[in-house]
Amino acid sequence: MGLDTFDLLIQQAKLPDGSLAQVAVKSGRIHAIAPPDQNLGTAKEKLDIQGNLLCPGLVDGHIHLDKTFWGTSWQSHIPGNTVRQRVEIEKQMLREIKVPVEERASRLTELAIQQGTTLIRTHVDIYPEVGLRNLEGVLTVRDRYRDFVDIQIVAFPQSGLLSCPGTLELLDAALSEGADLIGGLDPAGIDQDVSGHLHEIFRLADKHGVSIDIHLHDPGHLGIYELEQIAQRTIATGMQGRVAVSHAYCLGMVPSDLADVTAEKLANAAIAIMTNAPGHHPFPSIARLRQAGITVFSGSDDVRNAWCPFSNADMLERAMLIAYRSNFLTDADLMTAFDMITIGGATVLGIEKYGLQKGAIADFVVLAAGSIPEAIATRASRKYVIKRGHITAKEDKLLASITCV
Repeated sequence: MGLDTFDLLIQQAKLPDGSLAQVAVKSGRIHAIAPPDQNLGTAKEKLDIQGNLLCPGLVDGHIHLDKTFWGTSWQSHIPGNTVRQRVEIEKQMLREIKVPVEERASRLTELAIQQGTTLIRTHVDIYPEVGLRNLEGVLTVRDRYRDFVDIQIVAFPQSGLLSCPGTLELLDAALSEGADLIGGLDPAGIDQDVSGHLHEIFRLADKHGVSIDIHLHDPGHLGIYELEQIAQRTIATGMQGRVAVSHAYCLGMVPSDLADVTAEKLANAAIAIMTNAPGHHPFPSIARLRQAGITVFSGSDDVRNAWCPFSNADMLERAMLIAYRSNFLTDADLMTAFDMITIGGATVLGIEKYGLQKGAIADFVVLAAGSIPEAIATRASRKYVIKRGHITAKEDKLLASITCV
């Protein structure tokens, strides 16, 4: 049998298990992983990464590309204590910023790519005052960067669903126009109608054949009740494995025994939980959720916007923050944090072939570190980013020109 010809051969790669290997890529997928001295064949392009750490591309499972101020002048934060207050402040600030969604979202997307992110799930605000303009801008960004990153779009009712007339119809239209998922928001706290809110969300999911990702900020026992209702409806509609709840702060606010019981219900419904370990709020115990069998993933959430002036879409930094807030100190703990920004996110986003295995999509980030725990602790620099076997970034710079607005 003759030797193969590959599109890309990555040489002298340190794998997460500590071994040195070479990785051959053909037609955008991993064709072989072999010891460094094995003759696999020829390659159109060779990349010697000199013993640096080769990891799967990072996954940002929760971001708001349409909200960011990135690329504009500094915007001072305006305080507001409730979700409703923050929504109104955000609308006010975005009205005053004349930079279009497409341009702001493009800048943030480029930043994420340079830092090793190859998969994104973004929530996009849909409400009558803007119609589908935010969606249209992010759809343009998704298409523009399709060779650099895969982007899933959640049609998100940030201003409320039932409490904001016209939003339901716009969400329906958004799903017809290219949004990939339907979102929800605090069925009790914002819409004050848990059953009605969930009925409409699940109805639209069924109508368009899409998955669900619900923001849930509601606290304590109220939030637990909503999680139970979401789990019941998920099972009743056969949506197991296709529903995620983002934040679920309530799981970190109730006694452990109640959190355990609720986690079991969520696991039975195969509901995933997103947490970004926010610095200002209780959040679920990651260890408890994983022990229950729940897929836990993470994302940047707010990046320099009206909700928060911090963050820079760096998922390796996010893993460090998760570890810091969770008191993750051992190598095993740090691997858990890394799982949340890689395998956990890819699982929730429905990527069937992901990771360092034959046949997987050839999405990689090369880190200047000797191990994953070290990479998290030091927030190791990104040497290369590779998307479907093509080098897209090197040393924090994109390698191909993209026509931006």
